[in-house]
Amino acid sequence: MIFVDASALVALMTQEPGWEALADRLQAAGRRCTSGMAVFETVAAVARKLSYSIDETRAMVADFLGLTGIELMVIGQAETEAALAAFEHFGKGRHPAALNMGDCFAYGCTKAIGADLLFKGDDFIRTDISQAM
Repeated sequence: MIFVDASALVALMTQEPGWEALADRLQAAGRRCTSGMAVFETVAAVARKLSYSIDETRAMVADFLGLTGIELMVIGQAETEAALAAFEHFGKGRHPAALNMGDCFAYGCTKAIGADLLFKGDDFIRTDISQAM
């Protein structure tokens, strides 16, 4: 099982450099999930990058999630506690990983469900998260 971070969703949807490797890993995964927070981040980033409206981008992201079989998971108590632990250990101003709020929740969701994290960038490689790459 993998949790798909907003960074991976944006890279896949806008075909950033390296998107093919992310697509291969996504396709190879069994169960795939993400969170409402990651969807929010994805819609905001894709709308900004492509100069689309939020409504247009929201529909694009929903279609992408449906086509790729990425389920939307609920952020509950376990995910929240793991996100807070991520901030304590790896948060911005506390650790070189400098995880922001969205990153901490991606970390928390991934840890809480025992998944691997699919992401793009160099922030999560500075943590103890299980990587999907």
